Amino acid sequence: MVDARDPGQVPVTAPPRAVRRAPSLVLVATGDGKGKTTAAMGTVVRALARGWRVCVVQFIKSGSWHTGEIKVLSGLGATWHSLGDGFTWDSDDLERSAELARAAWEVAADAISSGEFQLVVLDEVTYPLNWGWLDSDAFVAAIAGRAERTNVFITGRNASEAIVAVADTVTEMRNVKHAFEAGIRAAKGIDF
Repeated sequence: MVDARDPGQVPVTAPPRAVRRAPSLVLVATGDGKGKTTAAMGTVVRALARGWRVCVVQFIKSGSWHTGEIKVLSGLGATWHSLGDGFTWDSDDLERSAELARAAWEVAADAISSGEFQLVVLDEVTYPLNWGWLDSDAFVAAIAGRAERTNVFITGRNASEAIVAVADTVTEMRNVKHAFEAGIRAAKGIDF
């Protein structure tokens, strides 16, 4: 029998069949590689195409950033909240940044518990969690106690063990090579 996980071998055995459906899932995209938010936005596209109500809460990105995903996905019906104030190294007041993260969590927690949305994306939420700006235990409890049909997609580096434990699917993006390391700036249409 050929192991389907061996990249040098053609898989001849199907993976085990799923036997049940879950009313909702928790997905996590973490790691130091590029693509975490991009993966979540791909899921937003799928959800919107199925007629789902979608809410995106961005914890670091500022509402003044005019990203491609905001332009397209809010135009397709996603409820969008970019509630951060940008990169921490650009902040003149980190306590204000922490306050914004706490306010973003209030919006997100309401979206998660309300049952109004079939998908809630918590973009870059691991950062304020890891910095102690948000209560990790309360966060995990809210995810575990979400509305029954509300799927949650969490993005950001260094997802905690508690987040991994409450998740159904966790993908770790690994940086192999990044243009930024060669001094190349973020590109419109590729990075934002």
